[in-house]
Amino acid sequence: MIVPAEGEFRLDYDADTERLGAAIARELKPHEAVCLSGPLGAGKSTLARGLIWALAGDDTEAPSPTFTLVQTYEGEVFPLAHFDLYRLAKPEEIAELGLDEALDVGAAVIEWAEKLGHHLPPDRLDVELHIEGDGRRARLTPHGAWRERPLEF
Repeated sequence: MIVPAEGEFRLDYDADTERLGAAIARELKPHEAVCLSGPLGAGKSTLARGLIWALAGDDTEAPSPTFTLVQTYEGEVFPLAHFDLYRLAKPEEIAELGLDEALDVGAAVIEWAEKLGHHLPPDRLDVELHIEGDGRRARLTPHGAWRERPLEF
């Protein structure tokens, strides 16, 4: 099913969240970001893992870089940087982590993206995840180059 990369989606299982990540990966282009937000346990790492597997291969180990803050993967077409900003104290620290450099050569998926404040990349897809009963709800908001882009989900 082809749907706009905008709106709300019900995700009943982890596999649904990974599948949404894979659908986003198929549309992700160099110089763009996927910005994930939501409370602990809402599925940010699960969605990121689905996205990483779609770009770097499903045998790729893809833990959340909570302590290293960033992990880079070589995709078939471009590199992908996975940022976890949970421990980021202030938005200005992102310059030290190399987000701009990552976007110069590839794309990025960013967990806890709300910690970037006004440093959010202009060409991005915001994905807010919330726990809802036994599942999750994802709200997608496109910005810049993501506007009007469809997802096959």
